[in-house]
Formats: sequence, C-alpha cells, structure tokens
Amino acid sequence: MRISVIIPTYNEENVILDCLNSLSKQTIRDFEVIVVDDGSTDSTLSKLNSIASALSYKLKILKGKHEGAGSARNLGAKSAVGNILVFVDSDMIFDKNFLKMLVRPIIAGKTKGTFSRDEYVSNWDNIWSKCWNLNEGWEDRKRHPKNYPDTQKVFRAILKSEFDKVEGFTAGGYNDDWSLSQKLGILADVAPKAIFFHKNPDSLKEIFNHARWVGKRKYRFGLFGYLVALIRSSLPVSMIIGLTKAFIYSRPMFLIFKVVYDFGIFIGIINFMFTKRGGK
Repeated sequence: MRISVIIPTYNEENVILDCLNSLSKQTIRDFEVIVVDDGSTDSTLSKLNSIASALSYKLKILKGKHEGAGSARNLGAKSAVGNILVFVDSDMIFDKNFLKMLVRPIIAGKTKGTFSRDEYVSNWDNIWSKCWNLNEGWEDRKRHPKNYPDTQKVFRAILKSEFDKVEGFTAGGYNDDWSLSQKLGILADVAPKAIFFHKNPDSLKEIFNHARWVGKRKYRFGLFGYLVALIRSSLPVSMIIGLTKAFIYSRPMFLIFKVVYDFGIFIGIINFMFTKRGGK
C-alpha cells in the first residue's frame, strides 16, 4: 500500500529542510511527499525548490493561499496517489523506521488510522521548550503526558478511502486536526515504535504567536466559556500560576513564559470573539 506524506508549511524556512532530509532516511521507499505551502512570505518556497532534485523520493510542491493547515492538508490529499495518507508538520524529524511502524497496523488490517505516542521534543535543551512542556503537563522530553491512552482524536496516518469519505478536514484553525475524527466517528489507534521528534516553540515570539493561534477558537458554553477563558489568561491569574509553578518546579523562567503565553491566549480570544475567524 503506497504512502503519501503531506506536509503543510507556512514560513518554515528554518526547519523544512531538516524535515525533508530525515524522510530521505526511511527504511521503506514506496512513498511520495507532498509539501503544501500555505502562502509563505519567507524563503520556504525557494528552499523547497533548491532541494527537490536531491531527495531520494518524489517531492510534489503545491502552493495555496494562507488558509491554515487544515486547508493545506486537504489540498495535498487531492493530489495524493497513496492508499495511506500520513500527516506531519514541517518542524518534525523522523526515526528511520517511522513510516514503517506508523502504517504497520493499517496494512495489517487492524485499524483505519494511527498515531504515535513516541513523540519526543527535538529542542529539549532550550529553556522555553522545557517551560512549554511544563505548561502543557507533558512528560519530560516527550510531547504527551504520562500514561497517554491507546487512542486519540488526531490521526497521524489514515486510509485515503476513509479521508475521502468525509471530504477531509474541516478547516478552521486550532481544532481542525480533530475534525477528521469527529466526522468519521472513530479514533486513531496507537502505532508502537513510530518514533519522531517535534519542535516546541523556543523563543518568546514563537510562544506568543502560537498561543495567540491557540486562543482563536470556539469555547464551550458560549459567552460564559469565553469569559472564563479570559479570566484564566488574565495577568493576575497568570502571575499567580506562573509564580507557583516556577517555585514548585524550580524553574524561575516559567513566570516569564506564563505571562507571555497567557497574553497570547488572551489576545487570540478577543480577536476570535470579534472576527469569528480561527487561527491560520
């Protein structure tokens, strides 16, 4: 069963080449890679064009408007020839057996889609990256909490026939990668030993921008949900939580992290309340 790896990009000039080069080292060879540029304004496209002929696999480069990762993945899936779609991000790098292990349960007929718990932080030496894990409640060096379940909403690989059945993702920002599971009514099953590495935001600018993107989404319980979210991300609450965790975990820089992160969330919520447009 052939595999199509789909990678949405938006201003990823600093990481995209590492991602593509790590895919060149996969132990399986029957796959294509489709990079969908979501309207980048940096040198992402020129870097993609410069490396395309040097890779060990077929690379398709598609261009789209800046409509978010969900729309970019849908565009990539339309030109995919594989029976299995694999969705990864441009700030990931992969163990040589990643694809083989990720799709193995699908090929064996045990499931329609998979994810991996073997997701490690690629920039763990960075203090802000460590603060990100602390804020998310994740295990050290990994991008999941301890005792993570065997199923989840986000598919890393799925049969193309299932994807096409519901016409792909519902584009809209933070929650768009959950929409496939919601529309199909199934969850992704864990694929053991599909090891990969994923970058945490590692500068205050990246932290703010990512948090603002996270904040631009719908909240449960309508206006009440927005008010609760605004209070939780307000400066007084942010300071209290930041100081408490900084003391408990002996990580003083977490206070700065928390204030910047929550300010991004706060701005994102306000923006969404007035525009109703999710993050892209």
